[in-house]
Amino acid sequence: MPESGQKATRGHITETTQVVTAARRTGLLVTLVLGGLTALPPLSMDMYLPALPEVTGALRAPAATVQLTLTACLAGMALGQLVVGPMSDKWGRRRPLLTGMAVYVLATAVCALAPTAELLIGFRLLQGLAGAAGIVIARAVVRDLYDGVEMARFFSTLMLISGVAPIIAPLIGGQILRLTDWRGVFHVLTAIGLLLTLVVWRFLHETLPPERRHEGGVGQALRTMRGLLADRVFTGYMLTGGLAFAALFAYISASPFVVQDLYGASPQTFSLLFGLNSIGLVAVGQINGKLLVGRVSLDKALGCGLGILLLAAVALTLMTTGVLGEVGLAPVAAGLFVLMSAMGLAMPNTNAQALMRTPHAAGSASALLGTSSFLIGAVASPLVGIAGEHTAVPMAIVQLGCAVLALACFLGLCRPWRTTGNRTGEPA
Repeated sequence: MPESGQKATRGHITETTQVVTAARRTGLLVTLVLGGLTALPPLSMDMYLPALPEVTGALRAPAATVQLTLTACLAGMALGQLVVGPMSDKWGRRRPLLTGMAVYVLATAVCALAPTAELLIGFRLLQGLAGAAGIVIARAVVRDLYDGVEMARFFSTLMLISGVAPIIAPLIGGQILRLTDWRGVFHVLTAIGLLLTLVVWRFLHETLPPERRHEGGVGQALRTMRGLLADRVFTGYMLTGGLAFAALFAYISASPFVVQDLYGASPQTFSLLFGLNSIGLVAVGQINGKLLVGRVSLDKALGCGLGILLLAAVALTLMTTGVLGEVGLAPVAAGLFVLMSAMGLAMPNTNAQALMRTPHAAGSASALLGTSSFLIGAVASPLVGIAGEHTAVPMAIVQLGCAVLALACFLGLCRPWRTTGNRTGEPA
């Protein structure tokens, strides 16, 4: 290679190293920013939940129509990731992220002023589409900055931040409703989105240098995703994570009816149990990041999490079908706690292992991971109510099925016994 070419290559490598090093130096600040981005979608969904009855009366719309405002937001979050992920691989992380955040702020502000349920549904869809930028680009930024053990640890830290959001969001929404009406929830979300946009603009530097970006339009993006899906191991981790997440969705969808209607618990007791389960998930995620990662392989930690998930699902199935006789709320709550806590091992390690295989297309890979989890979860959620609201059997069966399929995908597609030390987080 001519000397000038060698100098140019060394210059590109040096520039890339400087970009990554500068971004990583910010440490805690980057963690908080990325945590805020991943927490914003749960806040957008769950802060609004206590206001649903009020929205029904204020907009004079049937409850089923108002429920579509949740469905629209969730669908937007799933589809938006497929669009924003490839865009971030082409144009870098900052431009699509800032654009998405700006659209999120505008859409949320319009939601606060919506005069009809139909307009609210439309802008909730747009809110979800734009908010998806935070989810998908946060994961891509982590892949840009970290690898191996460090990446798994960072995902566990993000779980601590984003895991708290669903716990506190309904509480915040309830307190807002004590001071104002349902539109006040969207005013607060608008303010949060605007503040986060300013923080991203000021403190989150570009992490994807120009020489690592991909040229091309929609066709190139689809070819990139097709190539990722052709990777058996990546697809295995994607399906494993999506199916484990579906077991979590089944819990979220069914637990209000199971705990309150079937076992007669009060809303306060349900909220307490929901919070304890979320704390279990976050706590195990921190054990994974602080104690396990670096000492055992990521695949071993993931396999352990899937095994615990399967055992909890089996126990719940035996209890709810009456095989173990008549059981009260306490054993069922304990089984749900173990099942939720197992997600702290499954979720960060599937993300880390999948993204470690895709440094060339982290945005597209992140989009596929996020969208698959939302879509598989959306399919699983309605199944828990297939036999009505007065039995917990469908919830347990769906969770058991998801756990079995997740473990099958992990063993059949990822084949962890064939992996090398570097990819599993072990010393080479």
